[in-house]
Amino acid sequence: MLNFDEKRYVDIQTGAVQLAGPIREALKAELANGAENIFFMGAGGVNFLMQPAARMLQTKSTFPTFIEMSAEIVNTGHANLGPNSIAVFPSVSGTTKEAVAAIEFAKSKGARVLSLTAKADTPIGEMADINFANFVADDTSSENFYLQSLLIALAIMDLRGEIDDYDSVVAELQTLPELLVGVKSAFEDRAKSFAEEIKDEQNHIITGAGGVWYEAWYYGMCILEEMQWIWTRPVHASDFFHGTLELIEKDTSVILLKGEDEGRSLSDRVERFAPTVTSKLRVFDSKDFELPGISDRVRALISPVVLAAAFERLSAHLEVVRDHPLTTRRYYKKGDF
Repeated sequence: MLNFDEKRYVDIQTGAVQLAGPIREALKAELANGAENIFFMGAGGVNFLMQPAARMLQTKSTFPTFIEMSAEIVNTGHANLGPNSIAVFPSVSGTTKEAVAAIEFAKSKGARVLSLTAKADTPIGEMADINFANFVADDTSSENFYLQSLLIALAIMDLRGEIDDYDSVVAELQTLPELLVGVKSAFEDRAKSFAEEIKDEQNHIITGAGGVWYEAWYYGMCILEEMQWIWTRPVHASDFFHGTLELIEKDTSVILLKGEDEGRSLSDRVERFAPTVTSKLRVFDSKDFELPGISDRVRALISPVVLAAAFERLSAHLEVVRDHPLTTRRYYKKGDF
């Protein structure tokens, strides 16, 4: 596979799933000490990667769960953030200034801070009450943070008696790193051909529902826009029919991500409509990938992880065919803004 180090990848994702035990023990202590709610408060794209797990807590658990933007909450405050709150902050660099400011704000309210970082000896790692460090870089961070946040959600639900299959789900997740290599390999040819197909296209609508909506949102904003300077319109599949459909013409690119949870029917609706107008509907379905030993229950939980693993292959080919390295920026981290 193009520019891919299998051992490095497997080691990183293995590090993520091996945090299951430590995460559960840390949360057990927090709940025993009176934690009453949890905030997912990352800055930028990494906060998207928390949201499938956060939404699972919001819809499957009665534990109060909030999703907030670091840069906003320090201005607005939040009536539910206080001494009995857990505030979760993911960061690859461990230095993101909006997250640093939000951690200071959360701690001023008495909240307990849990950070997920690539390195412990960073401001965000060191400011946290609890830090879990697992080395990642941009090309491996999506799966890492999806998995770590999923482990947080599963642990909370298990500790509260809201699920009875925690051990079996975690056991399946432990097998995932090697399986994701298979996902990448299976997608390699399509990634290459799709990169060639869209290398000169500048505008895309990217959509999805359920857990994979966050991967669509993330990939559009943080990869296509930030790393390739390609205009995208990320829109949730349920909102597609409340405005965005009026933009569709015969040559409009619509990239549809499909997962295997309850949101799938919303994506099906887009898949039925779009081809009646455009010839450029591109569908990417987590169901197309073989994951031996993974149950339907767990496949639904990890659909965004699977598509993130596949789409990293698309990113690798896009930077080559467009002669635009993924690390090239015009403004990001180049000025004080």
